[in-house]
Amino acid sequence: MVSMKENLLKVNHPLAPLTVEEVQTAIGILKSEKALGEKVRFPTVTLREPVKEIVLNFVEGSEFPREVFFVVLDNEEVKTYEAIVSLNTGTVISYEEIEGVQPSIMPEEFIECENIVKANPDFLAALATRGIDNPDLVMVDPWSTGYFDIPENEGKRLARAICWVKKFPEDNGYAYPLTGIVVYVDLNRMEVDRVEDYGPREMPTVDGNYYPEVSDSIEFRQDLKPLEIIQPEGPSFTVEGNLIKWQKWSFRYGFTPREGLVLYTVNYHDKGVDRPILYRGALSEMVVPYGDASFAHNTQNAFDAGEYGMGQLANSLELGCDCLGHIHYFDAVLADWEGNPRVIKNAICLHEEDFGIGWKHTDWRTNHVEVRRSRKLVISFFCTVGNYDYGFYWSFFQDGTINVEVKLTGCLNTGTFDETGTSKYGSEIAPGLLAVHHQHFFNFRLDTMLDGVKNSVVETETYAEPEGPNNPHSNAFYPVSRTFKTEKEAVRILDLQTQRTWKIVNKNSKNFVNQPVGYKIMPGENCLPYAHDSASLIKRAGFLKNHLYVTQYDRDELYASGKYPNQHKGGEGLTKYIENDRQIDDEDIVVWYTMGHHHITRPEDWPVMPTAYINFNLKPVGFFDRNPAIDVPRSNKVSACSVSNTQSTSGCSHK
Repeated sequence: MVSMKENLLKVNHPLAPLTVEEVQTAIGILKSEKALGEKVRFPTVTLREPVKEIVLNFVEGSEFPREVFFVVLDNEEVKTYEAIVSLNTGTVISYEEIEGVQPSIMPEEFIECENIVKANPDFLAALATRGIDNPDLVMVDPWSTGYFDIPENEGKRLARAICWVKKFPEDNGYAYPLTGIVVYVDLNRMEVDRVEDYGPREMPTVDGNYYPEVSDSIEFRQDLKPLEIIQPEGPSFTVEGNLIKWQKWSFRYGFTPREGLVLYTVNYHDKGVDRPILYRGALSEMVVPYGDASFAHNTQNAFDAGEYGMGQLANSLELGCDCLGHIHYFDAVLADWEGNPRVIKNAICLHEEDFGIGWKHTDWRTNHVEVRRSRKLVISFFCTVGNYDYGFYWSFFQDGTINVEVKLTGCLNTGTFDETGTSKYGSEIAPGLLAVHHQHFFNFRLDTMLDGVKNSVVETETYAEPEGPNNPHSNAFYPVSRTFKTEKEAVRILDLQTQRTWKIVNKNSKNFVNQPVGYKIMPGENCLPYAHDSASLIKRAGFLKNHLYVTQYDRDELYASGKYPNQHKGGEGLTKYIENDRQIDDEDIVVWYTMGHHHITRPEDWPVMPTAYINFNLKPVGFFDRNPAIDVPRSNKVSACSVSNTQSTSGCSHK
């Protein structure tokens, strides 16, 4: 293996993100060795993570494999390839055609698609029938066509373009949908495949602008006083390469074109050792199905991660806007469609936040009060997918809890009403403006490693004790637990009637009351899809029908919807992973959790949505011997707490 000592200052760990130099080198090797032409595109360029054993046994300063994974699209041959390049040897390890798939739609194709549509004669003619003579004011959002067994779509790499029109360049075009026009664009040929014109519809007349420079109806409030986050001694975290340490937590971060933020080797320091909790955690897939049966919306089933890439669409964050306090930013190194390194500045935000009361007790007999404030470490990124904006946040708490949260904002996907002027599949959010009801599903892949790689999952349900001699006051209830043995046993949905919960445990590691150490999935908001089993959505994203899957670890099983969901007919991903029904009890396992946001649209979501929040917790259950936050120090600010307006001089403890 070729030495990498010259690069150790930048790349000192097997899971370190790719550098600009590494992307350039890998692309050069691949282009040269395979004689790739100018028309070849690179939808995916990312680190090929080493096998788990290499990472877990890595010793600082030792050599390690450094590989880059590619998805290569040959537009002229209309072929897709996967490639692996070794930076150690400077060679292409593998180059294989993958038949019958379409890679994700690239950001550059968004721009090209819009330009192609606005120059097409048939599209211009459709605009003319609506009295629109300036195509420069038209907005074009390219959606994947999905798969609906349409013969004329077969074998083509297509985008289904949905259009709006602005009144002026800074206008919010989502207020004025061109609902009757649907344009199909061949992304390989970069030409319009066909224009479907269902006839003009009455256009809404009320603008949808959301900042005062372009809207006379918005006037900023004048009574908001400054709120400042000050850390005069700096943050409590440290950063060494991609290694982050805070309080008793330590973990590494990564960033991929599809998943965005990835967390590795999450540990909590307890009893003098770093105890592992997660080997890898990331968004696996995000699916947004719309519930309107009309031509305008019935194909809108967005696979935002697999069809577009959350990392590719990440924002550059700004201090004071996206994050407050003492912020540490990380850049994301990706590649554009030509293979050139593309750096998203400040793509990842790391900061601390106050989180209210961590724990408190007042001894009412002695009037002794002990209070500890809670603090959390937050690492996050934001991305924009067409009209919607999504923030992904991982928070670490002093009591050992991990919170995974998605923040949803941006603009609603809009349309116009048919001749009836009504729709039971959406809401009128402004005069004449329709926003279709829809759902947002997020699947997270959690490669758990509680005190080691051998883990199990326990399901617990609670039942009422039958009335009778054992329950004379009709109040008793009790939990019943079982351990999943195989993958198909672990395909489960939430059940409020039994308070069904799932706990990841390590049978080989016991706490001080001789129970297996564990972490429980604590659900927040959730829902199930309303599409029937025969729907294209369910065939392509069957995992949505269940909230939990548990699989035996496989390095290549990363995505709930499979590797290539774009225009795929389905049957891949989680529903295929579990077909072999592998053993999952006391094995190296992966836990997959899906949460859903059910969005019945409302006028308050317009013109820009107030942020909606959806999350789940990973909460220690028997992992620690006592409250791990018991040693959090008292606040040293006199003003931090008082009783009956009497100031304490000893922090948050007083009599």
